[in-house]
Amino acid sequence: MTVIEMRGIKRIYRLEEITVRALRGIDFSAQAGEFVSVMGPSGSGKSTLMNILGCLDKPSEGSYALDGIETSAAGASAKGEDSFALIRNRKIGFVFQAFNLLPRTTALENVELPLFYNRKNGPDRDLRFRRAYQRKERAAEVLREVGLGERLNHMPSQLSGGQQQRVAIARAMVNDPAFILADEPTGNLDTEMTLEIMSLFQSLNDQGKTIVMVTHEPELAAYTKRIITLRDGELVSDVPIRERRSAPEDLARWKKEHSLLAGEVS
Repeated sequence: MTVIEMRGIKRIYRLEEITVRALRGIDFSAQAGEFVSVMGPSGSGKSTLMNILGCLDKPSEGSYALDGIETSAAGASAKGEDSFALIRNRKIGFVFQAFNLLPRTTALENVELPLFYNRKNGPDRDLRFRRAYQRKERAAEVLREVGLGERLNHMPSQLSGGQQQRVAIARAMVNDPAFILADEPTGNLDTEMTLEIMSLFQSLNDQGKTIVMVTHEPELAAYTKRIITLRDGELVSDVPIRERRSAPEDLARWKKEHSLLAGEVS
């Protein structure tokens, strides 16, 4: 099943007398269960493509169908309902480099937020989560899936960076989106936590989750199943990874090496 279908995507910014062609006709599709990394140098169009994939921006030209919905037709209705925002909430799970958790809100409450918005808005709102206890049960379920079942009532300040990113991933998953869009998700993490998060992404992908990850690090892209590369607003390569690296194996190797080093120091 096709989750993402982009055809002829262009994004042109006109600033006074300057015209910037950020994307120059991108054709890109992703099937359910894929794990795709998006790479390219600074100024290649990665951020612009991510914004359009995430329905944070619309293309100047071209079409983008997300899970069978043509996003170019989305917008504000006469009743004030923003269908573009509803698509973001229901179809896309965002994971950011900076976690973007509410600091005075528990892990459980952070993960609940998309469910509350989904319950409240739109003519086809999800009535499964109309009651508070249903939202809490679902949020707790997803937190357990990412290994934080014992951290439900912890504030972000009481969690490590890796744990905070796990909360963010749980929040991205809670609405069972069409795909997870991760923007440099390990940029603020050390090596061990990076490998933990990539292990989690690989596990979720093995369970059938579709993931698109924007990264500038080839080492991280090697954990995905496919790499697309942008340059000067064009898609210049689209390469499948025949044998992806195993993040859990690399994590186990890293821990073993550092435990030996710690033993030598002591």
